[in-house]
Amino acid sequence: MRVDLITLFPEIGRGPLSESILGRAQDRGIVSIHCTDPREFASDRHRTVDDTPYGGGAGMVLKADLFEQAIDRVLSPEAHVILLTPQGERFTQRSAERLARQYQHLILVCGHYEGVDERLRQTRIDEEISIGDYVLTNGTIAATVVTDAVIRLLPGALGDDASAEDETFAQENLLEHPQYTRPARHNDMSPPAVLLSGNHQNIQRWQQEQKLIRTAARRPDLLRPELET
Repeated sequence: MRVDLITLFPEIGRGPLSESILGRAQDRGIVSIHCTDPREFASDRHRTVDDTPYGGGAGMVLKADLFEQAIDRVLSPEAHVILLTPQGERFTQRSAERLARQYQHLILVCGHYEGVDERLRQTRIDEEISIGDYVLTNGTIAATVVTDAVIRLLPGALGDDASAEDETFAQENLLEHPQYTRPARHNDMSPPAVLLSGNHQNIQRWQQEQKLIRTAARRPDLLRPELET
């Protein structure tokens, strides 16, 4: 897969995307990640990428023409262009699975200030995504979240593909069960005896029960669709 970030802050994107699982995925050739700065296409001395909004109002609006040129530089026939914006569809694990499964080239357009000129949305954007109901300094931070969630689902990215299947939200709408490791005794506490029993059927039953208990306590909203059906 190829991922392109169209961002005014390429170093924000390059930093986290070059570490850990994402860095190793690039080293293995599973994904290539690139950043393009729309400032490269500005012709004025100050490399201006924004201007005041028509009709007045606070803040600045990103210029459509510069972002269009940045997108067009990396555009490919199979590219899917996504705008990161609080107005977009909420990003979930299902969203990450769909993007990982359906596309070989993602272009993530990172907003800033008061957003982008509406004409960019109308001419270059295939999908709009929001990672939550809050506002960030800029969309590059959100783009790194989306990139991480998608790449770790690509075959070989985690080393053990089963790891992605066992995590919260992976196969069912439940939070993950509690996890324990050595030492067996810590702060006068020990793991539940069932985990040390070697009885895999009982362990799986306990894990499923704990998923339901934890989800009911912390995210009951996730259980409502199941209860309604």
